[in-house]
Amino acid sequence: MTKADIILEIGKKTGVNNMDIQVILDAFFETVRHSLEIGETIYLRKFGTFYAKKKAPKIARDIRKNTSIFLDEHFAPDFKPSKSFVDRIKSSEDLKKLLIK
Repeated sequence: MTKADIILEIGKKTGVNNMDIQVILDAFFETVRHSLEIGETIYLRKFGTFYAKKKAPKIARDIRKNTSIFLDEHFAPDFKPSKSFVDRIKSSEDLKKLLIK
């Protein structure tokens, strides 16, 4: 599913103009980005938590050049789904049908 698909789906469910939905969705994404940049955590009840996760320094490989490179300590965006979200996905009948195939 793409961003355009999400906009169309929300439009069908709400009757709101697709351009308005796009503006709102873009503002939401920008708010999430900005909040993570300044170290804030975003809690969305019954959905999950967006946060900046601290990554330790490490040695990695550049497989194109077959060399080792050092990666400094840094932060990366992360998402932890809520328990109710995880339970809903686990019990999804549509996903269970995919397992049978």
